[in-house]
Amino acid sequence: MDVLAALFKVADDRGLFKSLFAFGTATTRSAHPPPPPPPPVLLRPPTPTLCLRRQPQMASSASALEIEAGDVVKIMLQFCKENSLHQTFQTLQNECQVSLNTVDSMDTFIADINAGRWDAVLPQVAQLKLPRKKLEDLYEQIVLEMAELRELDTARAILRQTQVMGVMKQEEPERYLRLEHLLVRTYFEPNEAYQESTKEKRRAQIAQAIASEVSVVPPARLMALITQALKWQQHQGLLPPGTQFDLFRGTAAMKQDEEEAYPTTLSHQIKFGKKTHPECARFSPDGQYLVSSSVDGIIEVWDYISGKLKKDLQYQADESFMMHEEAVLCVDFSRDSESLASGSMDGKIKAWRIRTGQCLRRLERAHTKAVTSVTFSRDGSQILSTSFDTTARIHGLKSGKMLKEFRGHTSCVNCAIFSTDGTRVITASSDYFVKVWDSKTADCLQSFKPPPPLRGGEASVNSVHLFPKNSDHIVVCNKTSSINIMTLQGQVVKSFSSGKQEGGDFVAASVSPKGDWIYCVGEDMKLYCFSLQSGKLEHLMKVHEQDVIGIAHHPHRNLLATYAVDCTMKIWKA
Repeated sequence: MDVLAALFKVADDRGLFKSLFAFGTATTRSAHPPPPPPPPVLLRPPTPTLCLRRQPQMASSASALEIEAGDVVKIMLQFCKENSLHQTFQTLQNECQVSLNTVDSMDTFIADINAGRWDAVLPQVAQLKLPRKKLEDLYEQIVLEMAELRELDTARAILRQTQVMGVMKQEEPERYLRLEHLLVRTYFEPNEAYQESTKEKRRAQIAQAIASEVSVVPPARLMALITQALKWQQHQGLLPPGTQFDLFRGTAAMKQDEEEAYPTTLSHQIKFGKKTHPECARFSPDGQYLVSSSVDGIIEVWDYISGKLKKDLQYQADESFMMHEEAVLCVDFSRDSESLASGSMDGKIKAWRIRTGQCLRRLERAHTKAVTSVTFSRDGSQILSTSFDTTARIHGLKSGKMLKEFRGHTSCVNCAIFSTDGTRVITASSDYFVKVWDSKTADCLQSFKPPPPLRGGEASVNSVHLFPKNSDHIVVCNKTSSINIMTLQGQVVKSFSSGKQEGGDFVAASVSPKGDWIYCVGEDMKLYCFSLQSGKLEHLMKVHEQDVIGIAHHPHRNLLATYAVDCTMKIWKA
């Protein structure tokens, strides 16, 4: 029943019961027709693939594919009919005032009428919407033939108990009474009954009249269309072959229990333009999307399996993108993966609907300076943000207003996260401090410095991360050659070090979903893979040719995305 539920959901979302609806009505960036489908591509090539990022163009209008709402309803009616959902069939047909009016075989249907096989004809006619006159002619013929066979009880039942003949009784009483009189006679006169015609001629006339009202369509049109759509998505590299697909949610099923292992192989390299580079990248919690934001203000949604833009998002297929006026420094997904928040250099925050590219909320004055991080609350109703203006703030998405402000840092706040239970906010700042706040009162509960560099001095704190194995611990990355698991009171639980005193300070970090691995990228453009179990550096490799900006981990696959000022984003797999 997933298919039927999905169709009703589509009907509700898209307003199918209007006269017309359109697919793909997003604003476009190019008036040129779309290119023809490329040949099938290998989704998991043995060597890395290079994807060139297309430069955005000015928006322009394009024709939309219009589909009759009635045709969609007919497809749903056919599905109900083929699956014996008779009550649903009648309800949908009556509410929509749309009739299916199809038969499996026109030749068989006409032959059944010409042969008088009414036991086969009537069940099919019951599912058709026919003009009253043609229905009355059909039922009158059946009554006459039952009378000729002296099946008088059957003839009377059809005459007196069917809705069609009841209407005839009201609208054409003389015609109805004629049939009643024929049934009370002890004999049957064909010439009188068929009114100077013959039974066979009348059958042929009725068959021709009803045949003009019905049509024949291929069976299982709904499943055929869905199969074609999914095959096209696979052909475009939007779905991997053999993936189990959740039709209702519109997502592919993902492996949830993959054993954690550090990535070693370059899967894809996405090349951005010469004058732009990604500032942030994030995987969606459901594992479907990889989003990047760039210094040119553009936010793009990628298919990490193919390394290409997700063209099943209509707005991106039309070369229309989520955008800011200035560089977008940070993005984050809501817990349900339906919404995206983005923060830009000019202090603005926007919230988007990822499936449509629609901007849901603009916070024009979220901060007075650049926004450095954004994080959704657990229920998706609030956004926690940080900024160069030394503050962290909570904004209400519904009201668009600032709800809380956390003041106390003396330099740029680089990152903020909610604790697992949402009762606390944890911030990391360039003033060398990590602070823990009460999320309701905005009171500072704890303030501490992570361990300093081996060479001495102080180090700004780049980021803080929840630790999956203990909700009371956090992973703290500061600009040193060590990364620390700490308590919320500032005590070091475990420390991991590259051993370098110069040239290897960490600039960003990420924690694997189960907490078995901690990944850091350093000033030396290398990826450091630390094992929680051994407490040692297990793998080291160079990932970029120029300064690395950040790193993101897939929520349940052994995949990492790294991005740098060399205008590339790279996807690494185990």
